[in-house]
Amino acid sequence: MKMYKLLDKDGNQYLSETPGEYGGNGKLKIYGKLNCWSALSAIKKYPGSYEKHRVFFADEKTALAAGYRPCGNCLKAKYKEYMADPEKYRAKFGL
Repeated sequence: MKMYKLLDKDGNQYLSETPGEYGGNGKLKIYGKLNCWSALSAIKKYPGSYEKHRVFFADEKTALAAGYRPCGNCLKAKYKEYMADPEKYRAKFGL
């Protein structure tokens, strides 16, 4: 059975049988869709480098709780809403 490495709300890694819904960059503290064109482009452009900072989350609430923000490319509407008022956006998730 395949296991996936995900981050929890405290930024700790754990194994899950279910893949995460979101991928992110641990260095930049950004999360987005697994097929985000900017992340996939960075992986292709900098092979072996970008992957060192790649993290995965079960859901958006967990990513936010771990201190990450939405990607401005693949989650443009969520990014704009978050940047307008991060606390209000986080409150939607009970954070």
